[in-house]
Amino acid sequence: MKKTILFLFLSCFAAAGIVAQANWVQIPEVPSGIGRYDDVFFLNENLGWAANGDNATAYKTTDGGQTWNSQFESIGYFRNIEFLDENIGFIGTLDGVFLKTTDGGDNWENVALAPNPPAICGLDAVGNSTVYGCGAWFEPAYIIKSSDSGETWEFIDMSAYAVALVEILFIDEQTGFVSGRATDGGVILKTTDGGSTWTEIFNSGGSSEYVWKMQLMENNTVMFGSIQSNTQGKITKSLDSGETWEMFNVPIDFIQAIGFQNTDRGWIGGTELGIHQTNDGGETWVDTGSGTNLNRIFFVNEELAFASGDGIYKFDGTLGLSDIATETPSGLQVTIAPMPIKDRLNLDIEFTNVDNLVIELYDINGKFLTKFARDRIMNPQTKRYSFDFNYPKGTYLLDVHTNNHRKAIIITKE
Repeated sequence: MKKTILFLFLSCFAAAGIVAQANWVQIPEVPSGIGRYDDVFFLNENLGWAANGDNATAYKTTDGGQTWNSQFESIGYFRNIEFLDENIGFIGTLDGVFLKTTDGGDNWENVALAPNPPAICGLDAVGNSTVYGCGAWFEPAYIIKSSDSGETWEFIDMSAYAVALVEILFIDEQTGFVSGRATDGGVILKTTDGGSTWTEIFNSGGSSEYVWKMQLMENNTVMFGSIQSNTQGKITKSLDSGETWEMFNVPIDFIQAIGFQNTDRGWIGGTELGIHQTNDGGETWVDTGSGTNLNRIFFVNEELAFASGDGIYKFDGTLGLSDIATETPSGLQVTIAPMPIKDRLNLDIEFTNVDNLVIELYDINGKFLTKFARDRIMNPQTKRYSFDFNYPKGTYLLDVHTNNHRKAIIITKE
């Protein structure tokens, strides 16, 4: 469960002006260069798991992240991993497969869902036996729910509230939040009756935007969300349980991961750039020089956190400045020719793994125009796409979105 944590440990030190510098370092024991780790999850300070997306591999640690063992390998793309207790856990994939373990991750079996959703993008286990899931980032929007530790499941159609869902986060079995994308912006929805009804409590107002990740803290009164956009990345925060919200621009357009230590100090990461830090509640940001392609920041307690991206990264207050790792971010290779375009848009996209793809067109101000393609990539390849481009001469924004990358490309038509 992504527990709500009250962070108070800095207050006495901050008053004295002697806050220790804490940084993020990549854990060398976790294999790197094998694709993105989409999720990391801990039950306590010692016991945790990580899911590598591209290589569909689950890893486990029993010593607080010092060493990791590969537990399970499959095919497809692992998006998230979540445990109810030390034995019962779940893996959500982007391939229409949902997995469950009852022995701590040593063995996994497929879970039969009806209807079977194409992807589970978010998972949250709450209480002793309740599990929620949501999807998909590439549409449509739905929630799955189990009240008996994953033995039986309920499917909830969410198309009345959103077109795509990414993250789900519950306070208790009845009260929780789900986030994603509606036709008019990135949204956060709230339920107080276990998912039967939902109310929109936040909308970012940009048609290309998703609320990608959420965080709750300080007795559930403080809430943060990362807003992924193809024009201007943002975060949103509420200090009054979601009644009112503030938005701040951030230096990462395709922001995904977000994690705050208190209302002032926090970190974000995205599909291309490294971890950025704020010390003023999100108004200004600096690049820490570490961590790339982040999808999740997970706080175990007030002094210990992990992040998943091109590697697994650890946040620890005892680390010094010399421990910061520097990396070269990976990217999505897209070639458009000819450019400027005339009557057709032709592009080649390099896929290094099994993948999902959405190609959309926006005007230069970020207004949605059309969806060109939603495609499922079954093997590594460079694939060509060609579309009629029946739009006036001018400048446009082409949005290319895959499982672990998103790129906004300015194109012009003669």
